[in-house]
Amino acid sequence: MKPIWIVDDDQSIRFVLEKALLREQLPTRSFTNPKEVIAALDAEQAPPQVLVSDIRMPGGSGLQLLETVKARYPGLPVIIMTAFSDLDSAVSAFQGGAFEYLPKPFDLPKAVELIRRAVNESQREEVALESPDTTPEMLGQAPAMQDVFRAIGRLSQSHVTVLITGESGSGKELVARALHKHSPRASGPFVAINTAAIPKDLLESELFGHERGAFTGAQTMRRGRFEQADGGTLFLDEIGDMPFDLQTRLLRVLSDGHFYRVGGHSAVKTNVRVIAATHQNLEQRVKEGVFREDLFHRLNVIRLRLPALRERQEDVSMLTRYFLQQSARQLGVEPKRISEPALQQLTAFEFPGNVRQLENICHWLTVMAPAQVIESKDLPPEVLQPLAGGGMPATPITSLATPTSAPFLSAPVLPSAGEPDDWQTGLGAEALTLLKAGCEDVWEVLSRKFETQLILAAMSQTRGRRIDAAQRLGIGRNTITRKIQELGLE
Repeated sequence: MKPIWIVDDDQSIRFVLEKALLREQLPTRSFTNPKEVIAALDAEQAPPQVLVSDIRMPGGSGLQLLETVKARYPGLPVIIMTAFSDLDSAVSAFQGGAFEYLPKPFDLPKAVELIRRAVNESQREEVALESPDTTPEMLGQAPAMQDVFRAIGRLSQSHVTVLITGESGSGKELVARALHKHSPRASGPFVAINTAAIPKDLLESELFGHERGAFTGAQTMRRGRFEQADGGTLFLDEIGDMPFDLQTRLLRVLSDGHFYRVGGHSAVKTNVRVIAATHQNLEQRVKEGVFREDLFHRLNVIRLRLPALRERQEDVSMLTRYFLQQSARQLGVEPKRISEPALQQLTAFEFPGNVRQLENICHWLTVMAPAQVIESKDLPPEVLQPLAGGGMPATPITSLATPTSAPFLSAPVLPSAGEPDDWQTGLGAEALTLLKAGCEDVWEVLSRKFETQLILAAMSQTRGRRIDAAQRLGIGRNTITRKIQELGLE
């Protein structure tokens, strides 16, 4: 993560903020005046995640620094601090594009919370331009995949709207990125949003943005995904789950390219190519009255069906070797090889989770397989013992004693019906072992492992969807995101 830059000539302010942000695992870098910041920006290609600056400092003004920074990086959140809490300073800060105005002396927890909000805004505004080197590979020799490749080629000079259908985990976003990469809009941004992963009351703001003061908590103007994707491509994943009332607004944008921000009164013009995707039968949802028929026809200009992995079993071997290489690069280890019998058993598996499940299995094997050559016995239980109903049993990744830094792959084994529920006995034994060994942070160690297993189980059941996992666990979306970061489960 990029650091948060703190600019203040007061050493005590810099020290207090540095320590507070360090406790939140937010990296920092401090400066004493604006000249140092400008020099750092000139010397480095990457801007900070957030800039926190005083207004009055020897050698320059924070408002002048705000103007300079905003000219270079319009999306960078800047928080202005000052001990002189006058109206002119506040108005000047907001007119200059400041994210927020922080009068001194400030309450430290509230200041950290404000910076955390600015970090979230910064990450939201980072719409990466995909280059050929960073775009994920699309692999496939099966005839069904070759048909998809040919369709992408035919659409390479087109701006037409595309609807991608296919099961979850089959790679619909990869197809959308490929369509963007090989289109006349390749130099523009590619922006993706999962409409099913965002609560209904926030989705409108995510798509269209909002004006400052449009609702409680809207403390600054925010651009929506349509504005961020201007000149490029907007990928609307899981479009079948979009709330009915928002479908009307989406239809209007697709019709004439105009929309209003939430709380806004001026129409915003955008030039965006829309690619939508769904795992659902939209025709059926139209019949059920939960999806607008006119929106369906507007999206269904060109339809690409992505085959499930079980329909392209000849690609399993190629994909397995590719994912094993990829996992090894990510972990900085030597790539593992897979024996022919193990590969045959993997190929015979039906993969209810499709390519995403195969990728997760390869991550799991890279970490868990004991030898450099993967044998059949090393394969995870869902491959060795598939359920008769075609379901996907939970995969053991760790015991309670396994470090929580293991990759986020699958869930712990849960006792099946009829088995004695003795996890409490095991927990007590583990605690006793640690206490006898003289461990001084038993509570912290076991709490982290307990939370890890809960999150792994929930994410396995929801196939990686954080919002659904949080709801199943009875916690908030921000809580599960924070826990995943704290426990090293990204």
